[in-house]
Amino acid sequence: MKQVVQNYKSGELAVLDVPVPGCKPGGVLVRSAYSLISTGTELMKVSEAGMSMLGKARSRPDQVAKVMQSVATNGVPATYRKVMGKLDSYTPLGYSLCGVVEQVGTGVDDVKVGDLVACAGNEHALHAELNWVPKNLYTPVPDGLAPRHAAFGTVGSIAMQGVRQGEPQLGEVALVIGLGLIGQLVVQLLTAAGVRVVGADPDPTRCELAERLGAAACGDPASAAVEAAVAELTDGHGVDQVYLAAGGGSNQPVELAARLCRDRGRVVDIGKCRLDLPWNAYYEKELDVRFSRSYGPGRYDPEYELEGRDYPIGYVRWTERRNLACFLDLVARGSVDVEPLVSHVADFDDAVETYRRLKDGELKAVAVLFRYPGQAAEAKEGEAQAPSVAVPAVRRGGGAATPGRAATVPVRLAFVGAGNYATSMLLPHLAQRDGVELSTVVTTTALSAANAQRKFGFAQATTDLDAVLGDKSVDAVFVVTRHSSHAELTRKALLAGKTVFVEKPLALTEDELAGVLAAVEESGNDRLQVGFNRRFAPLLQEARDRFGVRTGPANLRYLVNAGRLQHGSWYLQQGTEGSRFAGEGGHFIDTASWLLEADPVSVYAVATSGNDDLQVVLRYPDGSTATISYVTTGAPGFPKETLDLVADGKVLRLDDFVRASVYGRKRWVSSRLPKARDKGQNAELAAFIKAVCTGGPMPVPLESLVATTAATLAVQAGLAGGAPVTLARTR
Repeated sequence: MKQVVQNYKSGELAVLDVPVPGCKPGGVLVRSAYSLISTGTELMKVSEAGMSMLGKARSRPDQVAKVMQSVATNGVPATYRKVMGKLDSYTPLGYSLCGVVEQVGTGVDDVKVGDLVACAGNEHALHAELNWVPKNLYTPVPDGLAPRHAAFGTVGSIAMQGVRQGEPQLGEVALVIGLGLIGQLVVQLLTAAGVRVVGADPDPTRCELAERLGAAACGDPASAAVEAAVAELTDGHGVDQVYLAAGGGSNQPVELAARLCRDRGRVVDIGKCRLDLPWNAYYEKELDVRFSRSYGPGRYDPEYELEGRDYPIGYVRWTERRNLACFLDLVARGSVDVEPLVSHVADFDDAVETYRRLKDGELKAVAVLFRYPGQAAEAKEGEAQAPSVAVPAVRRGGGAATPGRAATVPVRLAFVGAGNYATSMLLPHLAQRDGVELSTVVTTTALSAANAQRKFGFAQATTDLDAVLGDKSVDAVFVVTRHSSHAELTRKALLAGKTVFVEKPLALTEDELAGVLAAVEESGNDRLQVGFNRRFAPLLQEARDRFGVRTGPANLRYLVNAGRLQHGSWYLQQGTEGSRFAGEGGHFIDTASWLLEADPVSVYAVATSGNDDLQVVLRYPDGSTATISYVTTGAPGFPKETLDLVADGKVLRLDDFVRASVYGRKRWVSSRLPKARDKGQNAELAAFIKAVCTGGPMPVPLESLVATTAATLAVQAGLAGGAPVTLARTR
């Protein structure tokens, strides 16, 4: 299928051939009929992409701050790869469309194949021939409403949420500053609610359009006409509400709002304009400044948008989806007229040229629609159409090795998932390695697969996992998806006879772990590696060698300064993705077990209120102990990982994979790494590829992987039970 994309680094716009997205549970696959260009938001994004790197940095200081924090945590090279990887990728455009349901995912029962729906979301309602849209981001189109008009649903919801924030009442007077697409819709919504409206915009054609659509008067904000109209309609008191629907860097809108708003009036920011509030003016009138967040309640909440968890109507009357349905109803009943806003309709194949004309100012437009071929034409005519945890025993099926391969035959790899970790920490190493062929990348979203194919040279990009697992030429499969899918994807790949590299965690529950081991037993395939990379870190390996052979019990302390997660991070979705420690705690347990050369026999865990900070104590067969302090409340500038191993009158110290030291009869201190923290990914991949190529043993024994996973899962059981959890011995 085709999709409009932009490279944020170069500014390039293209209509790209990408794989068809998969139809996941909880949503529908929609074939686009019309999609709407947001001439404000999208053109701002297009313009930013054309800036220099310095210009991009100046326009997004919030992102610069994140980059600097990443440098402090991960080092310059790793941060550079991550940032450049994001910038030099195709990103999608679009967030408002109408189309026909082509496939229905499990758990969806409110629409069927052939229904016409309006869709929202800058990750789901894209300028693409097909989109997967989750349940709370689409709504059926009312009978008789043309698809080209239903395509306005998302921007209409944005305008509607802004109006709701202003709490207009019958007979009030409002001022709308900025009469672009959102402003024109705000004017009509206010008029439909019985509010008299004054509009302000420097473009006389937009002022004329707003007056035709219901505004009492409009004019240039720099002229006296707007102020005179407000004075006449309000008897000199000022307007009850001001809606800021303008963009740009001028502070004129907020100054005009203060001047023309009545005492204790409301100022609602809908657009992205400068907000240097003149303190005296806002203080003296005690103005109520409010923000309108996109389409309404539910926006940016992954449980609502992705998992389909609706808010009870008795507590949240107007959600994203209800706003979308309400706006379409108003259009269908003639209370809002969007047809006069349509300045241009372009064929989807002409998307790049259309954006160019808009950016250059050649095409003056309030709203521009893309019209799609095929089913889109049919939709236009016909509207809607059809406390004790046991470590599972490890039973091997066939053997620890597979027959060796010819040295001249490259190892063919498939990747399931191509997110940040895969593209910044794994694929850069593999793409440069001799004897490796990147065969296929599989993702559920079309564009991420296309990006990985372009950047790393995969022979194919697809959303069809079964086709990859059935491909006899693929030697190994990397599972680098979200945590909740690791165990099932690993199980399927093992049953398909593939060697598997799965990023941590291997499993989130005991049942998932048992399922993986059942697949090993059933298939006879135990060729599995979990991405516990720290034991492969060159600095830590050298420090262990310098420490020497241990004769007595050891005491190990591992401080992990994990830090707070950003709002919206999928790591916070504990209902589906498990706890944060369940997701990454295996890293630290594996490192401790590797240093102590054994698997733990018991786990004791305590947590602060809310389980944000954990203390995990592991006991080992020879009496050694390891204490892992996993904290989120530490200072961001403090090193992320520090480790001390004490035994036999010696101390091994690791400082965040930058420096290591050993204290004993002689002291050894490593030179400080000049460039980056090498946490072992490259060495781990080299060992994995060697095992695949030669058929030799896997880099980490399966028993160790299972023991580490079981110990990680036991932490949650220990927290619930408040007592140590005994683990069964597997070796």
